[in-house]
Amino acid sequence: MSMAQHAEPAVGTPPAPGRKEVDGRTARRPLALRLLARPEVGVFLGAVAVLVFFLIAAPTVRQGSSMATVLYQSSTIGIMALPVALLMIGGEFDLSSGVAVISSALTASMLSYQLTMNVWVGVIVALAVSLAIGAFNGWMVMRTGLPSFLVTLGTFLILQGVNLAVTKLVTGNVATDDISDMDGFDQARRIFASSFDVGGVEIKITVVWWVVFAALATWVLLRTKYGNWVFAVGGNQDSARAVGVPVKFTKITLFTLVGFGAWFIGMHNLFSFNTVQSGEGVGQELIYIAAAVIGGCLLTGGYGSAIGPVFGAFMFGMVNQGIVYAGWNPDWFKAFLGVMLLGAVLINLWVQRTATRR
Repeated sequence: MSMAQHAEPAVGTPPAPGRKEVDGRTARRPLALRLLARPEVGVFLGAVAVLVFFLIAAPTVRQGSSMATVLYQSSTIGIMALPVALLMIGGEFDLSSGVAVISSALTASMLSYQLTMNVWVGVIVALAVSLAIGAFNGWMVMRTGLPSFLVTLGTFLILQGVNLAVTKLVTGNVATDDISDMDGFDQARRIFASSFDVGGVEIKITVVWWVVFAALATWVLLRTKYGNWVFAVGGNQDSARAVGVPVKFTKITLFTLVGFGAWFIGMHNLFSFNTVQSGEGVGQELIYIAAAVIGGCLLTGGYGSAIGPVFGAFMFGMVNQGIVYAGWNPDWFKAFLGVMLLGAVLINLWVQRTATRR
């Protein structure tokens, strides 16, 4: 009798306990590399270093009132640096943002004073003008296809000339008239330029607005569809359009946000000093852009955060006031600015290469 042969099923050897083999494409990167991939990490470390340096070099900085002044200086830069950073993430620049601040303040001041209206009328008209300037910049960029550098450079020159010429024509001077005794001034001042006491230290309201705007911008970038659009149009405009991103709408609204920031800081300047010098604002656009770049935003677009420019603006405020508190020649501020900007660009380049290295 023959015996039937049965094939024994193959029994696989169970894998030995221990670390699993992973493909290089799916390996989890070390924590240090994942942190370096965040655009705000480098500037945060830089801000801490600058703070520690001036705490040692200028003991006056350790006082609460001195730090409040630093935060105030930082907030006036940081509020504008936020929309400028969003625009840069979207792949564009705005060189008119500095003079646009003054245009907004001049509009509100002269309209209210010359027509003897409640200052809130001037504030609302100034908002409309600022938003229109931003929307015009965005529309021109999208309509003509010209680089935003050229378009906003033209807007910068136009506004600079209009600010000075119209102010001289209307007031006969290079500055607007004092509006501190007009209706609505006190209410507007409480919103744009008031201060409050915390433990005996006077804090400017702009510091609070700065934090609120930064939190809102961060939420928009990281938690909304619009934030995805901003990164998409900054990374590759044609690819973004191909997958249904409204490129024109996104970029025009980003320029309009810069106009909103210019309006807000313009109102702060107006209600802080009661009058406005028509020739101011030139050069401030470079400060805003530099704060965004130091904060981790790439000049090529598609990369950055809203938190990074907060630390970038803080570094500006710290250096600006720290030099004064240390008793140094304030002319060195520009030199520090150049060093910080160049250093930030090099650090961002190194961070990018390190974070993407396998």
